[in-house]
Amino acid sequence: MGSATRTLTGALLAAAAMYWFDPASGRRRRVRLRDLLASTARDACHIVDVGRRDLGHRLWGFLAVVRQAVAGPGEADDWVIEERVRACLGRAVSHPGAIEVSAWGRGITLTGDVLEAEHAQLIGCVRSVRGVASIDDQLAVHEEARGVSALQGGRPRLQGRFDVLNENWSPATRLLIGTAGISLAVIGSRRRSLLGVLAMTGGALAAMRSVGNLPLRRLTGGARRAIEIRKTVHIEAPVERVFETLSRFEDYPRFMHHVRSVETHLDGRSHWSVAGPAGFTVEWDAETTQLEPDRLIAWRSLPGAPIRHAGTLRFEPSSGGTKIDIRMSYVPPAGVLGHGIATLFGIDPKNRLDDDMVRVKSYIETGRPPRDASRRGGRAPAGAVPVASPARNAP
Repeated sequence: MGSATRTLTGALLAAAAMYWFDPASGRRRRVRLRDLLASTARDACHIVDVGRRDLGHRLWGFLAVVRQAVAGPGEADDWVIEERVRACLGRAVSHPGAIEVSAWGRGITLTGDVLEAEHAQLIGCVRSVRGVASIDDQLAVHEEARGVSALQGGRPRLQGRFDVLNENWSPATRLLIGTAGISLAVIGSRRRSLLGVLAMTGGALAAMRSVGNLPLRRLTGGARRAIEIRKTVHIEAPVERVFETLSRFEDYPRFMHHVRSVETHLDGRSHWSVAGPAGFTVEWDAETTQLEPDRLIAWRSLPGAPIRHAGTLRFEPSSGGTKIDIRMSYVPPAGVLGHGIATLFGIDPKNRLDDDMVRVKSYIETGRPPRDASRRGGRAPAGAVPVASPARNAP
């Protein structure tokens, strides 16, 4: 086993050396890796700084609550108590503006409209406000917001769930659990036992959950959508020409580098063949879900695709040209972790989309197919005016 492990490790190191020190693309890959590591370091410092400040504020708040419990409610003017109650409404109900608050002595009168699902939480929140001794509840309680103008819109409030049960954690929680997870992973890696493996795995998952601030099902690819990409491109060409070029999927290999072939069918389905990692080809079937001339193209992959994805292209006239708003979501095989590994090697869909959109922009604006297009000999887009090359022997 030791010999096999050393052989595998040596092979991986040799493959990594060939990738990073390749004469043709190694320098670009190393620069990209350097920029990625620098960006990751800045993000880590930001997470730690924000978490540290948030934790400090929470500690000061906890100390204030302790001092209040020791000193008692104390005396306060009516307007002070009113403002304290108004400050807590936004944490209890989705429509705080629908509630009127008035104070008398140490009592509070509540009038207005509230949803039945939020009524008990509101009363409990007001009762916990310092200085409130009694509550005169004159609220109109409604089962639903229909027909009540004051209860339209708004965002439902969470019912006081513990922070680790929420999808997004607070900075302090991320800092504490992330630090604990890294420490646990380091300790587990030093113990050659089942308990050490479990500790290392649990610590690594806790650290990933804290850094990504995403549920584990999205980190590991179990969710429907794990990675979302948004990009805007401006092309100096009319909307009609840009839409016509990008709606002909079968022509993509003529001006894109990573798309090898596309076969389209009359029912809106298409079969795609795209260059994958290490020279492999990735294939899938997709369907066009929306097609509005000169405005919108939407698609999604069909069941059985190795990478589930969906996206939209929106076309808008802008400054004499066309603005393309690209939105895409995809689920890599290993979730966000797989996306991170692909980003490290520059083979994630975002990097490839950036590369190919540069070629699309150049192709439509100049009429010249890129030299590194997947299939040579592409035709110029309709209406494009090719840019003439300077003469070799020009004076």
